[in-house]
Amino acid sequence: MKVDEAGAVTAKIFDLYKCHGSNNYLGEDITEEEHMIQCAMLAEEAGYSEEVILGSLFHDIGHLVGLDGNLEHMAKGIGIKRHDIVGAEYLRHLGFPETLCQLVRHHVDAKRYLVYKREGYYNCLSKASKETLIHQGGPMDEKEAIEFEKLTNFQAVIHLREWDDLGKVEGKQIHSLEKYMEICENFLIHNC
Repeated sequence: MKVDEAGAVTAKIFDLYKCHGSNNYLGEDITEEEHMIQCAMLAEEAGYSEEVILGSLFHDIGHLVGLDGNLEHMAKGIGIKRHDIVGAEYLRHLGFPETLCQLVRHHVDAKRYLVYKREGYYNCLSKASKETLIHQGGPMDEKEAIEFEKLTNFQAVIHLREWDDLGKVEGKQIHSLEKYMEICENFLIHNC
């Protein structure tokens, strides 16, 4: 992607954060922006690539897109219906690679998978995450889980889900949004 196009795409994405990122994150004690940056920081700390870091930052962008477009909510106060699909389609339309879009697309499926696969996982979910699970199809069944395990980026999607669960720490020091704007623009120039 050319420099000017990458700058425009980056500005468009981060305008969503500036407009809606200060909203409460689905009944948790943090904002949408704080949650998504915490997830990106966890991906960085784990040594993942810029693609996975950005996928972690953007995993809930469907909520921001939905707020911006007044899309249907799952229920009052718990986010945009099908935000995983909305977010992946939004990023795909902007020219991001399919592998990054798939991280966003499958982070809800990963929750459904882990509830099915890991004993005790459900009990570790936050109250809000348990409530959204009801609207997201509930736990996977065996057939869905077998198909889900075939994803080429399966491990990264599972890690993203784990970061999604951990990235809800009230008052945690986070990196600036500007840092991720630079990463995003650079990534687009060199990978898209």
